[in-house]
Amino acid sequence: MNKSWLSFLIVLLIVIPLTSFTNNDTEVPPKDKFVVVLDAGHGGHDPGNLGNGYLEKNIALGIVLKAGAELEKHPDIKVVYTRKDDSFVDLFVRGEVANQANADLFVSVHCDSHNSDAYGAGTFVLGLHANRQNFEVAKKENSVIYLEDNYEQRYAEYDINSPESVIGLTIMQEEFLEQSIMLGKKLQDNFTKRLKRKDRKVKQAGFIVLHQTFMPSVLVEAGFLTNKSEGGYLNSSKGQAEMGKAIADAILGYKNDISTVTDTSSAPVVIEDSSGAVHMTTQDEGQSKQEVVGTNTNTSKEKETVAVKKEEIKTAPKSDVVFKVQLMASGKNIPLRGENFRGLDMLSKEPFKNLYRYMYGEATTFDQAKKLKSQADAKGYTTSYIVAYKNGVRVPIKTVL
Repeated sequence: MNKSWLSFLIVLLIVIPLTSFTNNDTEVPPKDKFVVVLDAGHGGHDPGNLGNGYLEKNIALGIVLKAGAELEKHPDIKVVYTRKDDSFVDLFVRGEVANQANADLFVSVHCDSHNSDAYGAGTFVLGLHANRQNFEVAKKENSVIYLEDNYEQRYAEYDINSPESVIGLTIMQEEFLEQSIMLGKKLQDNFTKRLKRKDRKVKQAGFIVLHQTFMPSVLVEAGFLTNKSEGGYLNSSKGQAEMGKAIADAILGYKNDISTVTDTSSAPVVIEDSSGAVHMTTQDEGQSKQEVVGTNTNTSKEKETVAVKKEEIKTAPKSDVVFKVQLMASGKNIPLRGENFRGLDMLSKEPFKNLYRYMYGEATTFDQAKKLKSQADAKGYTTSYIVAYKNGVRVPIKTVL
């Protein structure tokens, strides 16, 4: 009996308190939290641009901390920062932080500069440089790689002086283009309508920091420090608080929108205008716009392209390697019917995070896949791309070619 009571007391006094301490001391964030990674550009020995004597690194950090403080008021949101002080963080590490956090959004904040008196706020998503101006903005932000150790190996495939070098780096973000533009539009609406900043639109350019992430991602250029008035506003506590709240509110609006998405019979299409600005529209609207501006008209040549050897691709023999053409990724669960995809058949989809990937066709050789890609292009899916599966598992194209 004495030994039994002694054992009981040991459990009561040591084991139970230890278990209680472990549970209370270990923070395990709920799986249902919406994870946002906020990235303050530059930092440490990289000051960013110095327009009018202001420090971009400090202003970007101030805006990010204000945005984070607003988001942290919501218990269903987890905020992760790439930096919370004046420290230097490599571009590739910023992306790693977001990927390891399994983030739902990545927002990078910067300030612009120009040799004119330009002003206004703009938002960028990853994509090909539509014009020289977009390329120059990306080139300035990407030049930070030269401050990193071992940058020659880390960024061997990237030439910041070549717009063409971006083509191979944009493939991952194609999956999230729709969501990135959706967030960008909300950001721009808040900047321009609420804060009365000049609208510099949502545009595409090849920012390395966005290429490193695998989730909807945007880069905000909050304004021009080289403009004396705008630089003074962004350098003020008031300006940083207002910009931070505008960013936080846009994120909250985006989160609310994607959580209430329902089935739709009209898939979204990315439209890019002559200035390089991008926006989303429905397939029908996108088709009408393309016909108006004279692109992708139904010439006999394109009809032949669509029809080329379709049966050959359909009846391809079974293989452990299969190629498909990814048309897009969307938060919408779209029925796989031809009328929802501009008449394309042989459709498939798969869930990925909070999105659906939509694919067209199935081929056992890369040459056949390129024909499928041509057919998708002819139907207006010019941002589609070829993906590969081995034994039913998605793998990088280069591993099977």
